[in-house]
Amino acid sequence: MQTDLGSIEFLANRRHHLGMISREPARTTRSRQPAKTELAVLVILALVVLVVRGAWFGDPNADIDEQLYSLIGLEMTRGAIPFVDLWDRKPIGLFAIFALAHAIGGPGPLSYQVLASLFVLAGAWMTYRLSLRLVDRLTGLGAGVLYVFLVSIYGGHSANAEVFFVPMMLWMATLVVEISHPQSVRRACIGMLIGGLALQVKYTVLPQCVFFGIWALWGQYRAGTSLPKLVRLAAVFGFLGILPTGLVAVGFALIGHFDEFFFANFVSFFDRIPSKAGRFRHDHLLLLLPIFGLLSAAVYAAFRLSPPTDRRTYYFFVLWLVATIATVMLPSTIYLYYFAALAPAVVLCSLPILDGRGAGKVFPLMLALASFGYFLSLPDRYEKARQHIESMDRLASAISPRVNGSSNCLYIFDGPTALYQMSGSCLPTRFIYPDHLNNAFERFSLGIPQIGEVARIIAARPPVIVTADETFTVQNEATRSLVWSTVKRDYEEIAREKLHGRTIRVWARRDRNID
Repeated sequence: MQTDLGSIEFLANRRHHLGMISREPARTTRSRQPAKTELAVLVILALVVLVVRGAWFGDPNADIDEQLYSLIGLEMTRGAIPFVDLWDRKPIGLFAIFALAHAIGGPGPLSYQVLASLFVLAGAWMTYRLSLRLVDRLTGLGAGVLYVFLVSIYGGHSANAEVFFVPMMLWMATLVVEISHPQSVRRACIGMLIGGLALQVKYTVLPQCVFFGIWALWGQYRAGTSLPKLVRLAAVFGFLGILPTGLVAVGFALIGHFDEFFFANFVSFFDRIPSKAGRFRHDHLLLLLPIFGLLSAAVYAAFRLSPPTDRRTYYFFVLWLVATIATVMLPSTIYLYYFAALAPAVVLCSLPILDGRGAGKVFPLMLALASFGYFLSLPDRYEKARQHIESMDRLASAISPRVNGSSNCLYIFDGPTALYQMSGSCLPTRFIYPDHLNNAFERFSLGIPQIGEVARIIAARPPVIVTADETFTVQNEATRSLVWSTVKRDYEEIAREKLHGRTIRVWARRDRNID
């Protein structure tokens, strides 16, 4: 690999000597060699993505939230309307991604996990390309690999929203970073439209979109653009940024469901009760220590050891990191997987210490890759995914004879949402994500009384109820008491499995026979 990477510089230095012999063959050789090197980099990154993320391929319980996105996306392929037939507060673009995955790859988890891996590969490639503005190709390759590691370590190992919107932010960065580009305005406009699409994946990307817009406007100001023209350009940027969301809003208005769209997207977020423990868990600090260490070393290197040759680009990366921190901190409650959004900016800000041409040569890069590679715990992940698949299959097998796709609906009060699809059950409510009906912080954010909806479901005497002994969140005691008193009185346990450190129990009604 080093031979491929080093041959580019060798050929460049020999250009005149080669040209004296035959200019056209030399030019052809030079054009082919970088292409071969870039292809080699892409292949290596693809292999890394496959090894790191392949552990979870086929695991329907690889993570939590994606199970809801998958279910809504799958139901969209069957005609369901998000926010109307199935409720969540994420933008429709995220569900559309899962719908596309299922339309192409079928109903299983592998369909969206493969698509997510392609997004991660795209993100790794763009991280590599951006890093070349400051470092050599070998270090850039390491930066791309490090991006893959960080995304997976910080909760993006399967198909959370961060996996999809982070590459879109990288695409924006690629388009706006070069303020002196002759097509900078056109590129910035394309970037703002991409940002608008990213908003339809997760609204918390807003701080990053604002930063990219300000950077592009600053570039035009530096180029001598007049204030009136800057104002008009800012208006264009803003219009392009909100255009996708506006089109979605118009679409829902045309089908008569604007109120449902508006409430889910822009009202329910503020009706959610903040956690008394605060938005930031203290144990997150321990998990973030590796990132803090890497960035601290990078700051020292940037000022003392190997200052970036292109300071403006490096400042862009630093300011982008600040914007990504704002993205992470925007929600009222912060979960670990939110930190996956930091991955590209952290890697790019760390380039001064990772640069193979610096005082430490390749040692800092190798140390970073080895350390974060260790944190991946890949052997454990492969084993855990295998256990998940087996446990989920056993749970689904216990449930499926007792439910059907029309009237006998499973009710998951707390447990893996994927069991609805795996068991072939109909859906007992449009609030299908268990957390929405059991989480105490959600009791005023659904537009209906939480206890009322749970009571309605229980009154329908579902043939099977799924519960969990240990909770992920603080639960509404009223709904929890209702469900547990019901299963203890009218149901019998028919299966149990350990998943994500929780005991998942399947309860069947005593007065219902297997169909």
